[in-house]
Amino acid sequence: MKQLLNERICALFRSNWQHTLTYWSVFFSFGLCVAFLGPTILDLRCQTQSTLQEITLVFFSQQFFLFIGSTIGGFFSKTLVSSLSALAVSSLTISVVFAVIPLCHKLLLLAFALAVSGLAMGIIDTISNLQLVKIYQKDSTVFLQALHFFVGLGALVSPLIADPFLSETSCVIGNSSTNATSLRHLRNKLAGRHVHNVSSVHLHTDGEVVTNVSYAFWIMAVINLPVPIAILILMYRERLFVCGSDPSRRLLDGDVLAMKTWGTTGLTEDAGHQKETSRSHVGLFGCCLLGNAHSFLLSFFGIYILGGLVLFFSDGIVGSYTGFVYTYAVAPPMNLPHKTAGYLTCVFWAAITAGRLSAIPLSYRFKPVRLLSVSQVGVIVTLLLLLIFSNSSVFLFIGTCCLGLFISSIFPCTLAFTEDILEYQGCATTVMVTSAGMGEMLLQVLVGLVMHNQGSFSFLLCGMIFGCLGFAFFVLLFFVQQSHKNLMEALPGDSPAEILEENGIKTCSAAVLNSWDTSEQKASINP
Repeated sequence: MKQLLNERICALFRSNWQHTLTYWSVFFSFGLCVAFLGPTILDLRCQTQSTLQEITLVFFSQQFFLFIGSTIGGFFSKTLVSSLSALAVSSLTISVVFAVIPLCHKLLLLAFALAVSGLAMGIIDTISNLQLVKIYQKDSTVFLQALHFFVGLGALVSPLIADPFLSETSCVIGNSSTNATSLRHLRNKLAGRHVHNVSSVHLHTDGEVVTNVSYAFWIMAVINLPVPIAILILMYRERLFVCGSDPSRRLLDGDVLAMKTWGTTGLTEDAGHQKETSRSHVGLFGCCLLGNAHSFLLSFFGIYILGGLVLFFSDGIVGSYTGFVYTYAVAPPMNLPHKTAGYLTCVFWAAITAGRLSAIPLSYRFKPVRLLSVSQVGVIVTLLLLLIFSNSSVFLFIGTCCLGLFISSIFPCTLAFTEDILEYQGCATTVMVTSAGMGEMLLQVLVGLVMHNQGSFSFLLCGMIFGCLGFAFFVLLFFVQQSHKNLMEALPGDSPAEILEENGIKTCSAAVLNSWDTSEQKASINP
């Protein structure tokens, strides 16, 4: 059985290797954008000659528009040509933003540039996840784990590129200078997107600007350029350009791609066509009608809400931990040296990257629900041990590493698990990605406010509460899934597409294929 599974997955990858590698490379671009802002924020403050309170507003600008981009990304996923076009424009936009950032000498221009990059990141996040789910369906867990590995890889690379060009002393020369130790301490404080409690820090805003951080952004712009080029090559290979194909035919390419996939795995073209038609992407509205058609609207929307809440809290933990672990480490009772505490964020991201890499082979052997169970329990146990050994600096590093390993696979496994429940209609991906972005944005702000009012110990307590809530919603999701599965088994054997057509709604694939067949019939009548 395992040998057949491996052969099927290998056959799927051979049939779709260029698509898969393209989506992975696009997520590397996403990772570059995730982590570059923290280490470079002080040099960008010098470049814009703004105060520290003002420059930290660019964090919110990027995060807010990432949330907006995640929300609208689903609208570009109706066809293969629209998906790849959106990815090409978004990845090229990231390179342009990297190249333009050194030219933004006004705070509003910088905030606008980062808002554009956040919008591109959100679109990339939604479309890449959705396209892999549509291609690999029940086998998507393995490839989603690899996809999110590239986020961690990009997040590790961008700080390494920026580090040689960061200013060690004050990059705005005024009447007095800020020493290198205090500037390094402040940079480490901001490295995890820490945007609170900086009003007491005074840095010069007037004077001569001395910074070389522009070279870091230009290097990242060049490194990212092969990504949009790879997408354009894929579009040319699939004949998606207007000059090389019939525009009406381009709407079929998503279905043709799926037919190739099914043919590779041993099904006939007719069987593959029938299965793809029943599982095509019908949009959120169609999926809602699918749930209403059988009177199990409660379980249908329960899956959406609970799956979104699981990712809301898991990604909220990631955002708040990277944002405030340095602040927690340098404050009492831990009192770590600033340089030592600065390594914690790197350890956390390295653990996430390693965890996603190790989860790839595990996804061959275990179902997403089992991996999710282990990950959720591991997160809670790790946070509990961090609370118990809150005075141990050694265990802080060990716990940070374990937390990164356990939490790394929650997003791809939850996405695969939820889409599996909903029969890979593509309905859940946009909701999941949007919920994750919202959690990362809101819970980070909440933790900052609580730490500011209650002290550093509340950092781990908030993480523990978020972890328990995430686990509770996962347990509820599991029981709702069982109830939903029992309801589906008790129904007649109609496919989702047939159910929709019975209610007067055609799936995208069915409508397009019918119009294509009609046009062929007309052509045969009138040669």
